[in-house]
Amino acid sequence: QEQLVESGGGLVQPGDSLRLSCAASGLTLSGYAVGWFRQAPGKDREFVAVTTWRTTYYADSVKGRFTISRDNARNTVYLQMNSLKPEDTAVYYCARHQRGDDYITRANYDYWGEGTQVTDCS
Repeated sequence: QEQLVESGGGLVQPGDSLRLSCAASGLTLSGYAVGWFRQAPGKDREFVAVTTWRTTYYADSVKGRFTISRDNARNTVYLQMNSLKPEDTAVYYCARHQRGDDYITRANYDYWGEGTQVTDCS
């Protein structure tokens, strides 16, 4: 079965850190860009970060606080989130990028996980 599975979410206080994982099974992430998106209650799903074969890109709202990385041997992508803020509360999704150089548009991703919840409890 081809799937992406996110893990690592939880309850956080402002300033906390979390590391999210995105593990692929039945499909490879090697050679593909992989992105993280998030969706807060009542809002659209938004781009957070992407790792391509040569670089990484971040949304302005997380730049300097979040770091995306990958382990091709484990077929896994990570999102290290530091200095968390209440506005980071959302369900976080990973996705495999399928085509083009547009990494922000959701339609350019073919496989999505079901998400992991990050909630501010302050």
